[in-house]
Amino acid sequence: MINSIKKGFQVGIKTTWTLGKIIFPVTLIVALLQYSPVLPWVIEAISPMMKLLGLSGDAAIPLVLGNFLNLYAAIGAILTLDFSVKEVFILAVMLSFSHNLIVESGVAMKVGVKLWLVLVTRLGLAFASAIIINLVWQGGSETAQYGMIQAKSDEQISGIGSILLAAIEKAGLGILQLSMIVIPLMIVIQILKDLQWLKKFSNGMSPITKSLGMNENTSTTMAAGLLFGLAYGAGVVIQAVEEDGVSKRDLTLAFIFLMACHAVVEDTLIFIPLGIPVWPLFLIRIGVAIALTLIVGFFWKRSGILSRKEAEPTYEK
Repeated sequence: MINSIKKGFQVGIKTTWTLGKIIFPVTLIVALLQYSPVLPWVIEAISPMMKLLGLSGDAAIPLVLGNFLNLYAAIGAILTLDFSVKEVFILAVMLSFSHNLIVESGVAMKVGVKLWLVLVTRLGLAFASAIIINLVWQGGSETAQYGMIQAKSDEQISGIGSILLAAIEKAGLGILQLSMIVIPLMIVIQILKDLQWLKKFSNGMSPITKSLGMNENTSTTMAAGLLFGLAYGAGVVIQAVEEDGVSKRDLTLAFIFLMACHAVVEDTLIFIPLGIPVWPLFLIRIGVAIALTLIVGFFWKRSGILSRKEAEPTYEK
């Protein structure tokens, strides 16, 4: 156990350093751009489109960074901007469904899932969820409080030195809060690995995968995606597909579920520093994943398009 904690701590420090190299410069650059004419011009240009999603124009910045980079880059941007609680929650839900598209789409394509399906599913869920939340939730207008990063007073920051210092302070606090989430999380994951609980979790998921219309041999793929995500768990997911001989139909259903809900612990906990309620976020992801998988599986089965070829394993090295 001591070795697991030590190794997990080392991995946590390494992960924080790796992610910090993304978050710190992103936070610093976005914070500095706030005081330049560039950011206000971009925000004004896209504001009309963002209103449909219940967001202000500057929300496009974390959305773009999150989709092309990862959640940590998006959070780094959010920490530098003033949003309402509702806007932060909408951003969190959108980014939970759609983030790190380049890497995670690559993983999906590696195991045989079509790129168009990945993009339509993830981007569709992101935009649909934002529109629905904006229409249904009438509250959340108060300014969001980002943990240790407090809202700015009305006092204007002036001077290059003061602006740079404020930006560095935001970036540093963002990294500190990230480490408080990532390091304990990596310790827990390392303990789970060493105790071989992934295998036990996979066995326990067999009834769940079966209830979602998939064969039991899909459970390891599902477990790896749920626990580690599509990017961090790429090796485990690909190996599981290769060794377990998952059919094209089951693989597609599994990835439809995982595209809506993967790395469910990590991708939920990292939003805590943003000061939003994470339980609704967790339940939305789980609920949408289950409903979408059942609906697609039902219509797929009723349509009769499942051929013998589609029932065979499709993984290629």
